[in-house]
Order: sequence, then C-alpha cells, then structure tokens
Amino acid sequence: MSKIVERTLDFIELFATERRPLSLSDISRLLGIPASSCHDVLRALLARGYIYEIGPRAGFYPTVRLLNLAKTISQHDPMLLRAELLLRKVRDTIDESVSLAKAGKTSATYLLVFEPSHPLRFIVDAGNQVRSLHATSAGKAFLGSLGPDEFERWLKTATLVPMTAKTIRSKQALRDDIETAKRRGYFLNQAESFDDATTVSSLFRWQGADYIVTAAGPTSRMANKLDEATRLVIETCRALGEGL
Repeated sequence: MSKIVERTLDFIELFATERRPLSLSDISRLLGIPASSCHDVLRALLARGYIYEIGPRAGFYPTVRLLNLAKTISQHDPMLLRAELLLRKVRDTIDESVSLAKAGKTSATYLLVFEPSHPLRFIVDAGNQVRSLHATSAGKAFLGSLGPDEFERWLKTATLVPMTAKTIRSKQALRDDIETAKRRGYFLNQAESFDDATTVSSLFRWQGADYIVTAAGPTSRMANKLDEATRLVIETCRALGEGL
C-alpha cells in the first residue's frame, strides 16, 4: 500500500482512538513518524476540509465532512441495501449478534454487524478481519469458499493455534470439518475460539464474490436456539444469493 495512503488512514483512525483534539507534535508522537511527514498529510486534509484547527496551538480535529460522506456511501452500498433488512430480522428473532462478511484473498472482512440486546455479547466491528480461521465459523466458511488447491496451499503453511480445549489441532481434522460443513451447508464453532462461544455461518455468492452470514452468542444462550439460528442463517444466505 502507498505510504501516503497508509498515513492518511492512520490520521483518521488516530482521531477515532484518541477522541480529542491533537497537535502536530501529538500526531507525530502517537503515530511514531516524523513531524515533517505528518505536516504534508495535515495540510492536505485541512485544504480539503476534512479537519480544522480549533484555535492557535489548540490542536486539530475532524470536521463532519467525513461523517457525511461515510453516511452517503453506506446508504448506497448495494450489498448492505440487500442484506440489512434480512440480517436485522435474524437478529430480532434470536436476539444474538448477526454479521455479514465479504471473503477476500486471505481472509474475510466484516461489512455489517447487528448486536443483540444482551450486555454479554459476541462483539466484532465492521471493517475488522475475520481472525482464527481454523477456530471460528466465519473463518471456516472463508476456508470453505476456497478452491481445493487454494485451501491446500493455505493448510500447508497454517499454524492451528489452540485457543480452547476444543480447538481443532489436526490439519486432517480441519480438512474433514470443512468438507462436512460444505456438504451440510453451514459451518460451526462450538467453544473452539472461546470457551463460552457458539457461532454458526453459511456462505452465499453474489456478483461473483463470496459472502458469509454469521450468528453468534454465548453457548449458554445459543444451546437452545442453535437449530433456529442455523435455519435462519441458511435461509438468509439462500435469499441473498438468489436475490429474493
């Protein structure tokens, strides 16, 4: 990735993390890059109206221009427009976390997340990458989206890090698990990533790309609703894949 692009994104994410006005020296120190390099990005963002100076030596802060652009972009995202109503319905029905992710070359990126009413919940953020591919249902779904040769190349160099006592540690066992899941149409994680986490995912294809729908929650709550969650996830994927 271009260094100037990375630094611009670092700027934006830094303000979200710090949640306060920042001086040039603050930005340089927090990002660990020279002030001269920060200055170029700062000037460009100021000129385009994405940040403003609160006052002399009072620091800089983003304007609402970025928020307004983000709202406009998200309101016209073709996949989110199709998926939002269906995923929200799944969340409302089972009252657990429901997410949509887009499969990429090496992992999948969460695009949309609906959280339940419970304070104890499975938390992911839109824009995050799916982690622990061998131990999560979304990760297994991503692996299931790969062609046979791609999967074997991934498996050859993969390290199946144990996360709980139930994490799959054998490459043959993971291969068998993925094949079984592909045949039945859904992928499961039952306390493989966290001791009290149960997640179920399924795949659908749209516009030549693979997407993943996941329902997730504490095992203590999911135990009695796993069948329903699985059915809803599969039906949602079928609807989105068929464009109903």
